[in-house]
Amino acid sequence: MKEWNINRELPVVVIPNTVLLQGKNITIRTSKEIGNQFYNTVAQDGFYGISLALKEMDSKNIIKKDNFYTIGTLIKVEDRKISKDGYEFTIDVVERIQVEEFIPEGENYRVTFKLIPDIIDLNEKNQIEIINYIKSLISEISENFRGAEFYVEYINKMDNVTDIIAYLFPFMKLSYEERQEFLEIRSLKEKSLRALDILIDQKESIKFQMEIAAKFNDKINKNYRENMLRQQLKAIQEELNESSEGNGTKTKKDYKALIEEAKMPEDVRKIALDEVSKLNRQAPNSSEVNIIENYLDLLISLPWKKSEIKDIDIEVARKILNERHYGLDKVKDRIIQHLVVMKLKQNKQGSILLLVGPPGVGKTSLGKSIAEALNRKYVRVSLGGVRDEAEIRGHRRTYIGALPGRIVQGMKRAGEKNPVFILDEIDKMMSSVSGDPASALLEVLDPEQNNTFSDHYLEVPYDLSDVFFIATANSLKDIPGPLLDRMEIIDINSYTGQEKFHITKEHLWSEVLQAHGLNNDELQIEDEALKAIIDKYTREAGVRGLKRQLAAVARAVSEKIVLGKVDLPYVVKEDMLFDILGHEIADHDKVGENNPPGVVTGLAWTPVGGEILFIEGVLMPGNGQLILTGQLGDVMRESAKISQSLIRSRLAFSSKNVEFNKNDLHLHVPAGAIPKDGPSAGVALFTTIASLVTGHKVDPKLAMTGEISLRGAVLPVGGIKEKVLAAHRAGIKRVILPKGNEKDIMDVPKEVRSELQFILVETIEDVIKETIGIELPRPAVLDMTAGAVGEVRI
Repeated sequence: MKEWNINRELPVVVIPNTVLLQGKNITIRTSKEIGNQFYNTVAQDGFYGISLALKEMDSKNIIKKDNFYTIGTLIKVEDRKISKDGYEFTIDVVERIQVEEFIPEGENYRVTFKLIPDIIDLNEKNQIEIINYIKSLISEISENFRGAEFYVEYINKMDNVTDIIAYLFPFMKLSYEERQEFLEIRSLKEKSLRALDILIDQKESIKFQMEIAAKFNDKINKNYRENMLRQQLKAIQEELNESSEGNGTKTKKDYKALIEEAKMPEDVRKIALDEVSKLNRQAPNSSEVNIIENYLDLLISLPWKKSEIKDIDIEVARKILNERHYGLDKVKDRIIQHLVVMKLKQNKQGSILLLVGPPGVGKTSLGKSIAEALNRKYVRVSLGGVRDEAEIRGHRRTYIGALPGRIVQGMKRAGEKNPVFILDEIDKMMSSVSGDPASALLEVLDPEQNNTFSDHYLEVPYDLSDVFFIATANSLKDIPGPLLDRMEIIDINSYTGQEKFHITKEHLWSEVLQAHGLNNDELQIEDEALKAIIDKYTREAGVRGLKRQLAAVARAVSEKIVLGKVDLPYVVKEDMLFDILGHEIADHDKVGENNPPGVVTGLAWTPVGGEILFIEGVLMPGNGQLILTGQLGDVMRESAKISQSLIRSRLAFSSKNVEFNKNDLHLHVPAGAIPKDGPSAGVALFTTIASLVTGHKVDPKLAMTGEISLRGAVLPVGGIKEKVLAAHRAGIKRVILPKGNEKDIMDVPKEVRSELQFILVETIEDVIKETIGIELPRPAVLDMTAGAVGEVRI
């Protein structure tokens, strides 16, 4: 080597994915084709070559000089042997070199180079210390491997730090790039310290892996023992003919794996694993097996993982509500406000909604639309007739046939933590000896408690705080106060005839046609016929009965269409309805042209809309009794007594013709078979008595509603929209309302308001003036002393 000229050229050889470190002989194996090429390359230069590592090659696998590292090693091929699959070459890695120039030679390169041996910057004492430290590390590492004694003994005989490092270099856990970096270190001190760092890291890594392996082996051994025991148990069962199913074995679920997949909270997970352990200890014929398996199946199938927070698109939500539901503007605005708050609170539910209204007005379908607007699952549970607390909280597992409650079953069906959950007919639950289901719902519907809802069957807390609960009811009077206090009430009033018409045109008619296999090219209905069905063949607040009548029309016509007896499209007209639907069902009262004294038109609210009531009264000889007929309830009876007392206190001193102690007063409300009650008949009853006493007729086109107090104040009442619509339908032109109901007039449709005159009253003096034209002095002006008579102006 020393006799070489520094500018001598040698061929470049590439050993794929290999970096050679000077100071050690290595053996490489090649195929015959590659071995012949390698041998011929180095043979022409005395079997010397330059080994260079490649950085990378271009996409066409063409090697350019820029692809090589410029620091490599001088090698010499010492021997070549023929192996089974090719050649084995023994190579002496002579010294590190640095390339000075690349000289192309066909597809390969030759290089000029210079030798760059290590810089010896360690004294003999430090070298000995490093050698001893390396040998100590190798000894510790070898303890983890069988058959490593030979290598340890070989290293212990070495006394040159460079040779030791070269020997260990192939065993170091280094990447390709890190090996090249190690080769390029010239300082013996830096190289030795780097080798120590690598060995120390490798020792810690091996120690860590051995610990993991030991634990893994313990687990494998335990699983092996359990598997062997199960196999033995299986054999015993087969021998005793106690197999569960056809082939003698029953396929069991891997409950442990399923529990891990369910992502349960840690406390629930521990309980579930305890149940699995209990299940594994049971005998095959034990009655406990099915109970435990059913319980585990429920735990696994319930959604435990928090659902992804979905952004609420308010515009899309409003569009869906408007498309699915005609009218109900206030209701839809209130729902949108609730969704806006949910959007600001990152989908946290907050208050519980309670939709209250008559049957068929769309409470449940509103819940479906909300679920679609939120892109959530929809779950519905009907609570009508539920009288057992266990229906809500579930049965304890100690009972035979125990089941979870309807809330947990609904969550299982939903499959996610944040569905829209409809609690239908919440006002129709009943208390019984089995408990009060309404009280059990208190925890479900309380946002402060339902994050740890406890079901008796489940026996672990379940989080309901992400569920959007919506309850529905027909009336508030049957809902207990504490339960009602946990919900936010949204009233849904009955539909007007005009609203029913639009709902039918935009929704119901197409649904009916589709349900009967028809389309609009085959069957059509005129608007006048549709309005006649609404007015004359239905008597309801909602549209459920209307849909049934439309279905009856479709059924009656479909036979003619199928038999080809009619031309298409077949158009249903108003004069055809009698032949299709029969006699009219709804019979609404109409006002007459002239009422005698003592007959007044009142307004009433019913669950299917408003109605007018004719209140009739007569005076007859007697002893001052008040006779009430027409199945009046306690509230209306009290209103009649208050009216009689007010008339006597305000008109007795002004009317000499009526002797109250010598005449009986009989008040009757027709349709005597129908019970009637409510706090809104006071004004009409008072006016009836006043009309009788004074002999003045009341305008038949005038209707009234309102309650009265004993001091003569007119009190506000409910159901104004329905009552006014009934008045308009009956031909009324003027309506007397309490002053306190002035704000409710805006709920009446604009087309109805424009055709009516509203008279607002505060006292009975205002009522007397507007109904029979008498101006009474205010109570403070009346002189109640003996013999004094106040003046009445007519």
